[in-house]
Amino acid sequence: MKVALIGASGFVGKALLNELVSRGNEVIAIARNTDKIESTDGKVTKLAVDVLDTEKLVAALKGADAVVSAFNAGWANPNLYDDTIMGAEAIQKAVKLSGVKRYIFIGGAGTLQIDGNQLVDGSQFPKEIYPGASAVRDYFGTLKQEKELDWLFFSPAIEMHPGIKTGRTGKYRLGKTSPVFNNEGRSILSVQDLSLVIVDELENDAHHQEQFTAAY
Repeated sequence: MKVALIGASGFVGKALLNELVSRGNEVIAIARNTDKIESTDGKVTKLAVDVLDTEKLVAALKGADAVVSAFNAGWANPNLYDDTIMGAEAIQKAVKLSGVKRYIFIGGAGTLQIDGNQLVDGSQFPKEIYPGASAVRDYFGTLKQEKELDWLFFSPAIEMHPGIKTGRTGKYRLGKTSPVFNNEGRSILSVQDLSLVIVDELENDAHHQEQFTAAY
């Protein structure tokens, strides 16, 4: 399979790239700065592209079997909300223009619901990441109106960050719009197992035009 991976230099993107390559896939690794993409595998083509450059992004995506977006406008970005919305919408537009149908957008846990309420609206939601999380939530509202693409919106576990050191266990449980909790009441997943979930989905083609999540 040939997969176009947007945000290949980031925390999630690097793990996804490793999982894709380890399973024999050809990867178009797209980032603003390809110097941060460490892979030297011959199956990886590194392309420096600004997602707002529609023409260049369309050209980069053409010929792929699927597009996976791990786009992040930068947590320290003072314009995080606006730049997240603009970037995500630009990527969606480019995917459509490229002719690729399969599109997986990796969002955030804030869009998951408990008792019908999204986590991002809860009083305990971290204020420092609220602008980015609320932007992702609002973009999801736009994505749900998309009829042409075979899209997916993936929400990671509530605890999915560099501090999770379990590595690649090869195990996970899937959910849809609500968090998956373990016996200790935690929703947790490593970035390596997140990548396993996404590549399994690319191979199995199990979900279509919906949200899903995963945790241990």
